[in-house]
Amino acid sequence: MTNRTSFKNARRWVVKVGSSLLTNDGEGLDTALINDWADQMAALCRNGAEVLLVSSGAVSEGIKRLGWQRRPHALHELQAAAAVGQMGVIQVYESAFQRQGVHTAQILLSHDDLADRQRYLNARSTLRTLLNLGVVPVINENDTVAVEEIRFGDNDTLAGLVANLVEADVLVILTDQEGMYDKDPNRHADARLIREARAGDAALEAQAAGGGVGKWGRGGMLTKVRAARHAARSGTPTIIASGRRSGVLEQIAQGDEVGTLIMPAQAPLDARKRWLAGQLQVRGKFVLDDGAVKVLLESGRSLLPIGVKAVEGGFSRGEVVACVDAQGREIARGLVNYNAEEAQKIVGHPSRDIEAILGYVDEPELIHRDNMVMMSG
Repeated sequence: MTNRTSFKNARRWVVKVGSSLLTNDGEGLDTALINDWADQMAALCRNGAEVLLVSSGAVSEGIKRLGWQRRPHALHELQAAAAVGQMGVIQVYESAFQRQGVHTAQILLSHDDLADRQRYLNARSTLRTLLNLGVVPVINENDTVAVEEIRFGDNDTLAGLVANLVEADVLVILTDQEGMYDKDPNRHADARLIREARAGDAALEAQAAGGGVGKWGRGGMLTKVRAARHAARSGTPTIIASGRRSGVLEQIAQGDEVGTLIMPAQAPLDARKRWLAGQLQVRGKFVLDDGAVKVLLESGRSLLPIGVKAVEGGFSRGEVVACVDAQGREIARGLVNYNAEEAQKIVGHPSRDIEAILGYVDEPELIHRDNMVMMSG
């Protein structure tokens, strides 16, 4: 699918480290391993690369510091653990990179930071400025304030969105496995490592769904594959590899065949459409008829009211609405031109009838193609 030697020229790296790896399955921060990663990332920086680090571990480290035996379920307890643990995580990273003469910066992001267009652009500008200054941003979800409805859900998703945000050349997800296997290697001795795949492949996601979730983390292999799909929207390939492999980042930079490589299946989206595709929360849904589904998939045209069978949710003009087929599969999403009440009145009608129904007309489309991004495939 690709020549891995192209990673020798990768300038902008996003590296994600998971909780189980970082904390040695909850036993405490693995400072030796962290120092090794910092050494490798510093070497990349010295060779002209820019590195952003997305790190889990705050909740797990907080649980360890507080003496709890298991990850709690109550959100306020998780937030308290994150507040305690974040101190330890940042201290260790700061010390590790300072040994190499590299400055770090702590960046805590919530879903709202990337859902709001202005804050999204501000975050991108800040990260790019830090990279220009030779600083390694250490990024985590703002667990201490995020509520369940608006959280990323896991740092794999956050890493994919960050790769999208900064248009990274490569996303590396370090885990406790050598990569992604065709079946769970903990249960099947004949499991085979998948060397290369395509982002958005439904069969790949089905295979990934067979993996479990660790005691100390929130994700699994499925979230990593979905993160690769997010990254692919900006043309970024993803490598899932073992963080315990000696010199893993150096080997990837040399073009060695390490881990699982997931390549983008399509050309990169423009910045506005990447932002739309990255919205984790939609405000409503349009259920499309078969004709509208075909038009969107084959022609990429605007969504007209006549192609919509039903409206779900309460939304205002300008908010993100999903377009789904009769089976509930999301085809596209975009910024809607009418609120939910107005949309209910005009769906199923030709655009020429909008003014007669509403008494006015803003746009002939429910969603213009320039404000829409395809989600299928």
